[in-house]
Amino acid sequence: MKTRFFLTIALLFCWALSFGQAKLLEVYPKHYVCYRTDEPINLDGLMSETAWENAPWTNYFMDIEGPHMPEPYYKTRVKMLWDDEYFYIVAELEEPHLWGTYTQREAVIFHENDFEVFIDANGDTHTYYELELNALGTVWDLFLTKPYLNDGIPMNAWDIAGFKYGIKLRGTINNPSDRDTSWTVEMAFPWNILKECAFEKRRPNPGEQWRVNFSRVQWRLDIEDGQYTKTINPETGQSYPEHNWVWSPQWTINMHRPEYWGYVQFSGLTSGSGTEEFVPNPEEPIKFKLRELYYSQLAFREQHNRYATGAHELDLPPDFLKGMIVDFEVSKTRFKLSAPAADSKSIWYITDDSRIWKE
Repeated sequence: MKTRFFLTIALLFCWALSFGQAKLLEVYPKHYVCYRTDEPINLDGLMSETAWENAPWTNYFMDIEGPHMPEPYYKTRVKMLWDDEYFYIVAELEEPHLWGTYTQREAVIFHENDFEVFIDANGDTHTYYELELNALGTVWDLFLTKPYLNDGIPMNAWDIAGFKYGIKLRGTINNPSDRDTSWTVEMAFPWNILKECAFEKRRPNPGEQWRVNFSRVQWRLDIEDGQYTKTINPETGQSYPEHNWVWSPQWTINMHRPEYWGYVQFSGLTSGSGTEEFVPNPEEPIKFKLRELYYSQLAFREQHNRYATGAHELDLPPDFLKGMIVDFEVSKTRFKLSAPAADSKSIWYITDDSRIWKE
């Protein structure tokens, strides 16, 4: 789901200031161990390969704002695999009313029901990929230089060259006279493209983790004159807002906050040959705290028309930075925060445009 273009940057900024990042310190994002496949994957939406059979499912999706919101009324879940050429994703979407009208590539697909994939290969929350796809197989893919909140530019002309997919519909699309069951989409993302923004410009090694999330956009529907139409809210005269159901919660209605995306750990084991535990990266708590300081700086500037020169000026919980040394570099219009990495051999940085990285 792209940030709706009718939402202003100012509104997104208000979301950021009011919400902060405390959830990252309270609730670790979802995670998944992705096993290798040693057999070819036939992208037909059937998941008939042994590798798919042995791969674990994610949890069922939840509302984008978190588990405190109403549970989605249709189930959605995902499996993942990988080999030397592709990152494979299969999504299973329960759906009694298969619907879609967009057939032109790069159409704004989220105005109808769709499934969406987000990939941040190097975890810096900038330079990430997005792909949207509907039950008709219409694709919208793009590359974002950074989140919309930070004036990111969506590059719609960019394509995931070599991307392949297959769809299985369990029902008849755009036919309200019957009741459908679900649709399944199998996707193959080529490492040759994904590695462009990855660490050392390569596919992951076993044990490494990428940031990934998935979203399902679902609209309320009525049937009029034998066709599906969006349900109208009688109080506004407009269609009800769409539902956004996700794998790892964003805690606010905005997919373009990559710090909340889930972790995919790539295993060297072949699917079905054994199991591997997910190992949280010891660097993540440092990144989480730097992210909280980043949002605290935005809030401070909104109130004082300048950035804080040190943690002592920010409204932080007691002992928030206990055992952590953070350096503040501040000018009138910019800031950079830094802190030693967990290995004590390198430094983590975060800047006013939200990028976080290690040197």
